[in-house]
Amino acid sequence: MMSTIKRGVSLYSYQDEFYTGKMTLEDCIREAAKTGATGIEFLPEQMLPTFPNISDDFVKQWHEWLEKYGVEPVAYDAFLDNKLFANRMLTTSENVDMMKRDLKIANRLGCKILRTLVSTPLEVVKQSLPYAEEANVKIALEVHAPFTFGTPWFEERLDYIKESGTKWFSIMPDFGIFTKRIGSIFQDAYIRKGGTPEIIKLVSDNYEKGIHRDETFESVSKMKNATEADKAFAEFCRHFVYTDPEILVNNMPYISHIHGKFYDITEDLQETSIPYHDVITTLKNAGYNGYICSEYEGNRHIQDYMEVDSIEQVKRHQALLKNVIG
Repeated sequence: MMSTIKRGVSLYSYQDEFYTGKMTLEDCIREAAKTGATGIEFLPEQMLPTFPNISDDFVKQWHEWLEKYGVEPVAYDAFLDNKLFANRMLTTSENVDMMKRDLKIANRLGCKILRTLVSTPLEVVKQSLPYAEEANVKIALEVHAPFTFGTPWFEERLDYIKESGTKWFSIMPDFGIFTKRIGSIFQDAYIRKGGTPEIIKLVSDNYEKGIHRDETFESVSKMKNATEADKAFAEFCRHFVYTDPEILVNNMPYISHIHGKFYDITEDLQETSIPYHDVITTLKNAGYNGYICSEYEGNRHIQDYMEVDSIEQVKRHQALLKNVIG
């Protein structure tokens, strides 16, 4: 059976080269298109110096680029700046105004999905739904480690989606919630920081065996010979989570978009931490037909000793997706 899953790229993947000035926004779009991806996910707050003031000229230029490279806008990644002021948090109505602003920008850029974060209060989403409908943009809640399906925070939001029957609030799983192993990219980074190879391996093995992360952290903390880097690694691993991909099946009606998080794709097109084959096969069998957008996040774990090559990593990731989606 031919799968209808579509492949896209989040421009977040190229943040290293964008930040250092090696790539412009147009370069990012061009490189994403070269991989065979057809969709673009965009973070205006990260990539547009004038944000939130987006000129008509930019919008025109944006659509011209997408047409030139044969790709379509898919998702707009929004942030909610709750701490704009040093002396107070934003009020609900100020948050809703911000959401309304982002929904309008997403609509101008042609994105049908607006990614919102864990930290967005549910009340803000509820009050923003009429504006989402008006803008014809669906708000999608990113399910991101260490939160996952089954955590109270997430279940409260999922219950609201189910009970309200709204079409304008959905979920966006991030592949990071399926981290089965602590990949070598992370282990090597902490060994370079002074970690003890045997202790780093023990922490990783425990994680893969399903031993609770907190338990491992406690035991490493008590080890006489553990270095600060060993303890930091055990703490770092507490933020990963492995969720059985089968959880996606019953929640398929509420999933509108997916972040194909990845940390390191080897030359033979394997992701060293996340069982891509299992997750995508589950999505295929459950009839998912939206986008999976490449989201490269391994850059920060190798910057200390080598040149980041996001272009190559995204290319490999797209090839991996293509192989598994079939």
